[in-house]
Amino acid sequence: MAVLAGCGGVGGGSGQNPAGGATLSTMGFGLVDEVAQVRVDLANKAIAPDVVQVGGSTFDAQQFLSAVASGTAPDLVFLDRQLVGTYASRGTLMPLGDCIARNGVDMSQYRDAAVQEVTLDRKVYGLPEFFNNRVVLMNGAALQAAGMTSADLSTKDWPALAAAAAKLTRTTPDGKLARIGFDPKIPEFLPLWAKANGVDMISADGRTANLDDPRLLEVLEFTLGLIQQQGGWGAFKAYRESFDFFGKENPLATDKLAAWPMEDFYLNQVANNSPQVQLLAAPFTDRRGAPIDLATGSAWAIPTGSKHPEQACTWIKTMSDAPTWIAAAQARAEKRRADGKAFTGIYTANRKADEKIFGELVRLEGQPVFESAVAAVLKAQDSAFTLPASPAGAEFRTAWQSAVTRVLEGRQPPAAALEQAQQEAQRALDSAPGR
Repeated sequence: MAVLAGCGGVGGGSGQNPAGGATLSTMGFGLVDEVAQVRVDLANKAIAPDVVQVGGSTFDAQQFLSAVASGTAPDLVFLDRQLVGTYASRGTLMPLGDCIARNGVDMSQYRDAAVQEVTLDRKVYGLPEFFNNRVVLMNGAALQAAGMTSADLSTKDWPALAAAAAKLTRTTPDGKLARIGFDPKIPEFLPLWAKANGVDMISADGRTANLDDPRLLEVLEFTLGLIQQQGGWGAFKAYRESFDFFGKENPLATDKLAAWPMEDFYLNQVANNSPQVQLLAAPFTDRRGAPIDLATGSAWAIPTGSKHPEQACTWIKTMSDAPTWIAAAQARAEKRRADGKAFTGIYTANRKADEKIFGELVRLEGQPVFESAVAAVLKAQDSAFTLPASPAGAEFRTAWQSAVTRVLEGRQPPAAALEQAQQEAQRALDSAPGR
C-alpha cells in the first residue's frame, strides 16, 4: 500500500486516501530508510482501507501539547520512551489496556526494561520500538600502537582508565588536541556512569530524585577529570564537534578518537563508511566488573483525542510486532548484501524479533571485527537497565543534564550543581499530577 506523506504530522490528516478510507495522522516519525518503509507498509495493510499519513520525523513537545489542547491531536505519536510518563501524567496519552486486550498484543515479546519505561502507575501508555544499547567502542589501531588492549580501557578500574586515557590522548606541538583518549560522553551518559557506581538517579516508582547522592558526585568529579586532563571542556567539545562522526572521515577512520561509550547503531555506521577500521567493542562494566547497559529508545503512543484510536492501536501493534521487524530486517540485510556491506543487525525492543534477526539474518562469518562487536552488544543487552517512567521525566532529565553542563562550563562546582539539580528535580516530581 502506498504511504501518504505529510509535512505537518499534526491533526486529522489532510492527505487524500485513494482507497476511500480514513486518513490517520502521526507525529514524530519519518520514512528515513527501508526499515521504516517496510514496517509502515505492513502496518497500513493491517488497517486498510484506512491509511496513516506519515508526518515529520521530529517530536515537538510544544506543538504536541498545543494540538491536544486545541482538539487537533494526531492519531498516533512517536516519542522518546523517557517522555511517555510525563505526557501520560498530564492526561495527553491514552492508557493502552483496552487496546492491548482488544488486539491480543503479546506484551511478553517486548523487553522488560522497555516496557517499564512506558508503564506509569501500572498502566501501559506506549508500545516500544528500538532498543538502543551502549557499549565501549575502541580504536584498535590506536590501542595496538600504544601497546594496550581493550582490557586496559575497562570501566571497572577508574584510576587505571584515567591513566589509559592519558596515554592514548595525543596533542599537537602547540598543545591542541589531536586525539581524544577516552570520551566519557557526559552529560548524555551520566545514568550509565551512575549505575556503574551503584547509584539509581531516581526511585523505582519515578517519584523521588537521588541526584545529591555522594556516589553521583564521585561520578561527576571523575568524568569531569577525564575531560580536564584532555584539554578542558572548551577545547574538548570544540574538537569533538569538528568530527565527521557519521561519514567516511569519522573519528575512527581518522584516528581522532581512541575510545568512548556509544549506542549500538554506530556499528552500522562503521560498516557502511569505514569497514576497514580496527573496531573493538566491549560491554560497559560497573566497578565490580559486571556488564551494565543503559538502554533507551522510542515508543508509539495514542494521544488523548485521537479520532481513530482503534485503527491507531492496530497500526502500532503491527509496527512493533515480531513478524514486522523481521520483514524489515530482511529488507535491510538484502540491501546491505547488494551493496557489498556487512549487516550488523537491528536491535529492537522485541525479543522474539531479535532472536530471529541475530539467529538467522546476521551473518558475519569472515568479518571478525563486526562479528565480535555484535557479540559484545548482545552480551551487554542481557544486563540492560532503564530509568523508570516518571510523571516528570522531562523535567527530571533537564535538571541533571543542566547541572552537568554548568559543571563542564565552569559555572558551578559539582556538589553545588547536583544539589541544585536535586532541588529542581524533586520540586518538579512533587508537583507532577498524581502525587
